[in-house]
Amino acid sequence: MKNVHKPVIVVHGGAGAWHPERQDLGLAGVKDAARAGFKTLSRGDSALDAVEAAVVQMEDNEVFNAGRGSALSIDKRIEMEASIMDGRTLDAGAVGLLTDIRNPVRLARIILEQTDHVFVVARGAEKLADLFHLERRDPFTKLRVQHWNALKEKLAQEKLDYLPKLQKLVTSESRPFDPGTVGAVALDQNGDVAAATSTGGFSLKLPGRIGDSPLIGCGTYADNEAGACSATGIGEIAIRLVLAKCVCDSIHEGKPPQEAAERAIKRVNRRMGGGFMGLIAVDMLGGIGVAHNSPNLCWAYMTAKMRHPEASLEARIIREQS
Repeated sequence: MKNVHKPVIVVHGGAGAWHPERQDLGLAGVKDAARAGFKTLSRGDSALDAVEAAVVQMEDNEVFNAGRGSALSIDKRIEMEASIMDGRTLDAGAVGLLTDIRNPVRLARIILEQTDHVFVVARGAEKLADLFHLERRDPFTKLRVQHWNALKEKLAQEKLDYLPKLQKLVTSESRPFDPGTVGAVALDQNGDVAAATSTGGFSLKLPGRIGDSPLIGCGTYADNEAGACSATGIGEIAIRLVLAKCVCDSIHEGKPPQEAAERAIKRVNRRMGGGFMGLIAVDMLGGIGVAHNSPNLCWAYMTAKMRHPEASLEARIIREQS
C-alpha cells in the first residue's frame, strides 16, 4: 500500500476566464483559504472543520463569487447557496436562496449537525440562522453592481444572446458566468475526508434558480470509502452528470484522483459538448486531482510537507472527450 500523506487540503476559487485585473487577487485569496484550512488541520481538527474554515475565508473575500462577492440575478437580487459533507458519516448539510447570511457554509454545517434534514432554503434557512445567531451582512459589492448594469445594458440592446438553452448561452456569451464558485476538499490526520462548496450563482440568473453547489453528489461529495470532490462551473452540467459523485465513484473503483477528475471532465466534453467545469479532489491516501476545461481554474493546495500553499490559475486542462 502506498504511503498515506496527511493532512491535505485543496481549494478552488472558481473555473472560467479569470480577467487580468483579478488574477493576483484570486491567487492570493486561494492561498489564504488553503492556509486557513491547513492551520485547522494542523491543530488536529477534522477535515470538516478545515473545509469550513477554507470556504469561510473565501466567502469573506469579495474577489470570489460567494458570500460577500456574490453575483446578482436578473432582478438584481442575491441568492447564495452552499453545502458541506462529512466523508466519515456521509452526513451533509446544504442551503440555498440566502439573501444576507455572511457565511452560507456555516449555516450548511448547522443543517448537517443540528437538524434531521440535508437541504433547507430561503426563509426557513434564514430563520434557522437567526436561531443559531449567525451573522448577517449586506453581500452587495460595487464591482458586482457595475457588472450587473453592464450586462443588463447588453441584454436591452440584444447584444447579450439569452437563448433558452444553457449550452447556446455559454457558446454565444461567456461573460455572465462569473468564475468564482468556491470549494474545498480535505483529508485529516484521522484519515477522514470532507468537502464544501459555496456560490452566488451566475450574473442575470433567473430568480429561484439553484445550481449544483448545494446539491450533494453534484457540486459536493465526500465518502471515506473513496475521497472527496468539489465542482465549479456551469451548475446545470454538474447536476445532469452528478459530477462530484462521479469523481468519487472513479476513485472508489481504484482510479487515482487526478485520473478520476480528468475522466469526469472528458465526460463533460463528450456528453454535454463542453461547458466550463473545474474539479478538485482528494483520496484516502492524500493524493490530489485537479482538472478543468475552462480557460482558468483558480486553486491552491497544501500538505504536511509544505511550508506554504501553492496556487495556480491552471491545472490539467482537458479538451478531449472520453
